Amino acid sequence: MTSTREPTHVLDGADAGGQFLRTALGLAVLRNESIRIENVRGDRPKPGLRHQHLAVLETMAAVCDAEIDGAELGAETVRFDPTPSSTGPDGSPRLEGGQYEVDINTAGSVTLLFDALLPLAPILESPLRVTATGGTDVEWSPPLDYFREIKLPLLRRFGLVAACEVDRRGFYPNGGGQATLHLGPAQLESLDLERRGPLEIVQLYSTESESLADRDVAHRQLEGALARLELGEDAPALERHETTAPSPSPGSALVIRLDYGTGVAGFAALGERGVPAERIGETAADEANRFLEREAAVDQHLGDQLLVFLALAGGRVRIPAVTDHVRASRELLETFDVALEFEDRGEELVVTAAPSLDL
Repeated sequence: MTSTREPTHVLDGADAGGQFLRTALGLAVLRNESIRIENVRGDRPKPGLRHQHLAVLETMAAVCDAEIDGAELGAETVRFDPTPSSTGPDGSPRLEGGQYEVDINTAGSVTLLFDALLPLAPILESPLRVTATGGTDVEWSPPLDYFREIKLPLLRRFGLVAACEVDRRGFYPNGGGQATLHLGPAQLESLDLERRGPLEIVQLYSTESESLADRDVAHRQLEGALARLELGEDAPALERHETTAPSPSPGSALVIRLDYGTGVAGFAALGERGVPAERIGETAADEANRFLEREAAVDQHLGDQLLVFLALAGGRVRIPAVTDHVRASRELLETFDVALEFEDRGEELVVTAAPSLDL
């Protein structure tokens, strides 16, 4: 369906990746503004829309009845013009919710599709349910256990109403996993994540496909992580979760959750052909060890992903560093009149924002 409304914003994705696209679509819906994105995923080896980005675009269009141009593989220019189901007394958009099914057709990331939908919670009038088929644990995206055991619980603390069910895992290259996001109407609260508090518990989630069960991959990943973690003499409580899951592709994943009094951080590694399972656990543990030496309240990836929720609800978040994703998101949010304040705290930063989207 071709858009006829002139775009409010013309955005340049030349120096950004898929997260820029996902955030831009969400902001367009929240503001009920038409956008055009040029040079989509311009800094990637294969720019333009891949299967997972096309799935996000088409799903967002279906949820908000948007008119779109450029909904095809490889497209480097996209126009997106949302149409809300209704508007509130203050003119803010409202969406009906409903049930949707999405087939990404490849091992494209299911969790990144779900990530794109989460910021819509404040404008939902009824629950949204999206069942997606694709990759649940694949490169360049949060593994399923990171999404449902780290990100969702943290956001639920600040008012998000969301849960994720998994039917089967999907690893690279075949994908074929299936999961369902349940997202309810929610009024988000201000994020208070400046101080993380004491480390209270460490949880490890290790998953193997059924085809790898005879090699004890999930158990060996856990053992590798535990042997490498540097928790000190006053080590917190430990919880171990081992899962053998049906999947059309062999694969594995390990996620470590560091649970502080206030903050939370997650670190993940995916199984690789030819790499011992113990090494996968060690890789995730090495990242966790580096974080243990810092004072940030969330890990680097959450630091990227929480900026749009700061725009929605306001608050303060201490992040490990200004990554390329943070820079791109900051510039994008400023285009939509969301001001973020960055305060240096040694090598880390505290990001502050007032609620800016008036929902």
